[in-house]
Amino acid sequence: MAKDFLPERRRLLKGLTSAAGVAGLGLAGFQPAQAMALRLSTDDVDCCTIIDVDRCTGCGACVAACRERNLAGLPLPQKPIPRTVPSWKPVIDWSDRQDVTNRLTPYNWLYIQSCTLSGRREGHKVFMPRRCLHCLNPQCVSLCPSGAARQSPQGATYIDESMCLGDGPCHRACPWGIPQHQSGVGPYLKLAPRYIGYGLVFKCDYCRDLLAQGQPPVCVAACPSGAQSIGPRNKMVSRAKEMASLRRGELFGLTENGGTNTIYVSSIPFRDIEAAMLQQEQVDFGQPSLRPARASMEKENSLLDIVLAAPLAGAALASLRLWRDRKKERKP
Repeated sequence: MAKDFLPERRRLLKGLTSAAGVAGLGLAGFQPAQAMALRLSTDDVDCCTIIDVDRCTGCGACVAACRERNLAGLPLPQKPIPRTVPSWKPVIDWSDRQDVTNRLTPYNWLYIQSCTLSGRREGHKVFMPRRCLHCLNPQCVSLCPSGAARQSPQGATYIDESMCLGDGPCHRACPWGIPQHQSGVGPYLKLAPRYIGYGLVFKCDYCRDLLAQGQPPVCVAACPSGAQSIGPRNKMVSRAKEMASLRRGELFGLTENGGTNTIYVSSIPFRDIEAAMLQQEQVDFGQPSLRPARASMEKENSLLDIVLAAPLAGAALASLRLWRDRKKERKP
């Protein structure tokens, strides 16, 4: 997709949701402090992260920084969690497993995926920080019936918790199954807890408020080995291509799903990494694969069907807000 089309597309998506009724760099001299002091553009320019797989040591500093920033602010469910209708819709509860860090969960938005290679690189350990890739053309945003999934001017895809009903098109639309569901939280509890929605969906928001201020996400700033770097996408794409060329390596995220704002660089073929992960059972629910994801615009063929349901969601949310406003007005 042409870059100059993206702002127009984002305006179109905003119009659709409104109308629907929702009123390391890899260079030898790099030092981690450079990432922490980095000032990004605050204009409508996508910010892109390079993750250097060859330099990642799996230390987990990025995971710790993400959890320190986000975990305490995440809502806990009201229990007992209401059973859903239809009954086959599962109740998903991670609130008692917030310490899980070996996969993505509603309470863990970043984890280190790892594997040990065989063959010519027998015993070599590979580490990859995995989180939302922040697609240029995010289907999670296009297909969200309530308009809760959004995209910032800096290219961060995020979920507005005040709008999310947890109905899950974002998870089904994501090629990597990144968004994670938590039952028993969110505005649906005030509407019709058994019939409208099933909780909230959570995922990495790319520290979008920091990006808007020209600062890097905390995972990038925390990396002690210089494996993560960030900057305007056009510059980072050029740098990633140069890094891959010098190493005779590969890129992942440059074109996958139409292109993303997270680009992995590796001297080891990603198909070999994926094969090792599969063999060692490191790819499962909440553990994204590295299979090539074509631009999945065909998924947007179902956009009309889903958007038709959005007026109901929008009307319900509007009613909830009106009820809250009137309740506040009645208070002495």
